[in-house]
Amino acid sequence: MSSHLLAGLLDARTDRLVTVAGTTLSHADLLGAAGAVAESLVGRQRVAVSATPTMTTVVGVTGALLAGVEVVPVPPDSGSAELRHMLTDAAPDAWLGGAPDETTLPTIDVDEAARASYEPGVVDSERIAFVLYTSGTTGLPKGVLLSRRALTAGLDGLIDAWGWTGDDTVVHGLPLFHVHGLVLGALGPLRVGGSLVHVGKGTPEAYAGVAGTMYFAVPTIWSRIAEAPEHAAALRDARLLVSGSAALPVPVFERVRELTGHEVAERYGMSETLITVATRADGVRRAGWVGVPVDGVETRVVGDDGAAVAHDGESVGRLEVRGPTLFSGYLNRPEATAESFTDDRWFRTGDVAVIDAAGNHRIVGRESVDLIKSAGYRIGAGEIESTLLGHPAVAECAVIGVPDPDLGQRIVAFVVAHSPVSAAELTSHVGEELSAHKRPREVVFVDALPRNEMGKVQKKRLAQ
Repeated sequence: MSSHLLAGLLDARTDRLVTVAGTTLSHADLLGAAGAVAESLVGRQRVAVSATPTMTTVVGVTGALLAGVEVVPVPPDSGSAELRHMLTDAAPDAWLGGAPDETTLPTIDVDEAARASYEPGVVDSERIAFVLYTSGTTGLPKGVLLSRRALTAGLDGLIDAWGWTGDDTVVHGLPLFHVHGLVLGALGPLRVGGSLVHVGKGTPEAYAGVAGTMYFAVPTIWSRIAEAPEHAAALRDARLLVSGSAALPVPVFERVRELTGHEVAERYGMSETLITVATRADGVRRAGWVGVPVDGVETRVVGDDGAAVAHDGESVGRLEVRGPTLFSGYLNRPEATAESFTDDRWFRTGDVAVIDAAGNHRIVGRESVDLIKSAGYRIGAGEIESTLLGHPAVAECAVIGVPDPDLGQRIVAFVVAHSPVSAAELTSHVGEELSAHKRPREVVFVDALPRNEMGKVQKKRLAQ
């Protein structure tokens, strides 16, 4: 396959279609519209895109990639504090497409009906394609720098693992500001030369309403499909069902298999690594196991002493990764970048895992309890805590994720208040400052937080 990131799109076929929010463009028309965007970006270095699930987003992002311009995908539900942080940290030249009302940056229009010719130019493979903001366990989100090299390697690894071809039609309803929906779900079909249908909201009805060959979803969506037999049956003709962003519960795996005849293929990755481990289309699928390293990627699990942990399917160790899919660092955060790698240049994922004798991986969980995975989102507890502490009624707080059969984990905030305040008011406060999906699902008022002798909040006790 061509080294160009969007190799399949450059064939400009009219029988390969991209549908988003009810708008359909052939690859030829998408290339023409994106080519017009690329022309408008001459001289630009970096642009922000409000990553709504629309054709405008797909055309805008594609045009920026054709032009070699960096893209900052901004969650459309970003709160004011979050938005200010991203724009200050990334310092984009302009907004591409629609922009929030409060921005003062210039705006560059995206016209889905425009057409311009495009001649592929030489763009350094190490050139940054995306500045993708991701929440850690503390503080505001960090900007992950993803190069064209990393994106190409990551997609090619999945093309190999999943037998992905231009004859496939990918169906999903995932956000276009995360790796799963944006890189796999949107760029994947454009690299392999296949079709895409973004269904908007990822409901069982929406997935069942599209005849695709590959369906991408997070466990929350799969759990809802498992509860809708009439819609699940429509997926029987699919070639591959894929789940990611969080662990798929075993009962959901089994119920989907019963209803569709397919065992869901799980995979593992993060913003900093893209997808590094995946269940192969021709491999054995087991509930709770995420497969083997994709082509070019190496993994290892190590103990507290740094020594390798046995690949016996039971011994737990810290998961570390290296390979061409890794990010190029955190924007403006050289110290954080350095700390994320070992002395021999393996990336510390922060997850703990087991590996069996055949190389299959099972993710056990985080080293810390502060990274919450809810409805496919990775959410930092510290960011929510900082926001809650900004409310005048909050004296202390601690945020955790607790198991939820639908969301995977739901966000629960434990709050010590020094003046009267309602749970609804605090939830609304978080929603105004941060993304909507970061609002606590539950607020528990307590007289004090459990702490150890060093004063650290004991979150495991809260979880119990």
